[in-house]
Amino acid sequence: MFSEGSILCKQNKLLIVCELNFFIIFAYMKTLITKLVAIQTKLKAPKNQKNKFGNYNYRSCEDILESVKPLLNAEGLVLTLTDKIYNDPLYCKATATITNGEESLSVSAQAGINPDKKGMDVAQSYGASSSYARKYALNGLFLIDDTKDADATNDHGKVSTKKETLTPKHPNFNKVKQYLSSGGSVENVYEKYTVSDTAMSQLINT
Repeated sequence: MFSEGSILCKQNKLLIVCELNFFIIFAYMKTLITKLVAIQTKLKAPKNQKNKFGNYNYRSCEDILESVKPLLNAEGLVLTLTDKIYNDPLYCKATATITNGEESLSVSAQAGINPDKKGMDVAQSYGASSSYARKYALNGLFLIDDTKDADATNDHGKVSTKKETLTPKHPNFNKVKQYLSSGGSVENVYEKYTVSDTAMSQLINT
């Protein structure tokens, strides 16, 4: 049988071990957060891609990865990207995880999948959604602002230009149709033009 004193001694030892484990985990986590903050502060991910139709620059998932790899190496951290596909509705969930080998931090983002998207086969539509979701998971993890630059959205006191209405008679109608048939984004068309449902149906179905 154990005496009351021996039980208390064992309990105290267990408490000390638990507290020690907690402080070790806390130290690892604090180190991981400190390193992540350092990467977030130093990371510069330029917008190297050009959307010719919308006439704006943007950064891709690959651009972010190329910029962050040297910083991860310097801090001794590992970054992994994983995808999971869900049905009803069909979408891709991407998770970006950063770890120091002991503790990890993760951020996830989702993107819908349209396997019937014009100009893309099934593999391309899944790949496009994966890249989109991964990009925004990385944006969240590394605090990257993906909005347009201030100068691009600042009208500097000028009056906003009204969007043109895109009809079959518009000189750019066939150009837009070709853009969409080659996998272009419908959202980009709506950003540049006012398009009726009838006109959009002609653009994507003929």
